[in-house]
Amino acid sequence: MLLVVNIGNSNIRFGVFEGEECVNSWVMNTKPYKTEDELYSQFKIAFKNYDIDINRIKDIAVGSVVPHLTYPVRKSLQRLHNIKTTLVSKNTPTELTFMSPQMGTDLYANAYYAFKKYEGTKIVVDFGTALTLTCVDKNGEIKGVVIAPGVITSLKSLIGSTAQLSDIEMRTPKQTLGKDTEECMQSGVVFGFLSMVEGLIDRINKELKEETYVIATGGTGHIFAPLTSKIKIYDRLHTIKGLRELYITQKKEGLQ
Repeated sequence: MLLVVNIGNSNIRFGVFEGEECVNSWVMNTKPYKTEDELYSQFKIAFKNYDIDINRIKDIAVGSVVPHLTYPVRKSLQRLHNIKTTLVSKNTPTELTFMSPQMGTDLYANAYYAFKKYEGTKIVVDFGTALTLTCVDKNGEIKGVVIAPGVITSLKSLIGSTAQLSDIEMRTPKQTLGKDTEECMQSGVVFGFLSMVEGLIDRINKELKEETYVIATGGTGHIFAPLTSKIKIYDRLHTIKGLRELYITQKKEGLQ
């Protein structure tokens, strides 16, 4: 089995693969940042909780956008499994062509899996710490990326900057015009971000002069995907699947 780990700004997602199928996946909070010993203990407990035999893990691939967590996570996994981990990144050679050397590993993985999985020109909308839209065409050219504050990031900023607004449950309100403070905030966050995403998709389609196929992923993507016909599919494991594809490509190239 292959263990794939995606170190993000808010969460660390784990995916255990048997062939192409992700048979188990879970998420750990990234913050507060932890030491190698803490990570080792938490990883060991997680494997026990999910009834995973660590001896069946034969390979480990790690992708990260949090540089100071990359080393302790890799070291703790190596210590737990006695396996050398493989780091995949935007430097992993693939069929993709792109302009910016600053592209994050998660966006690169999003683009690569969309390119491998879906036809035509695709947009991957990632509802993570940041809201990102990554566009890749049928030839593997990354046309560009949009980055905006994420849903939870914006909500936390709103709560932290106001005296009378408190935390709310992230769910779709019954109507646009709220009747109490919670409904008003839910409307602004859910329908506001939905309108922004729909508007950005329309702008990208107009700019490219074609209709794109839109995939949603990320922690809150499941809230938004059912609310619009512009998003064709929601796949919470899209990024982790992309990291697996990068690992396979890297392995074929003998770059382990």
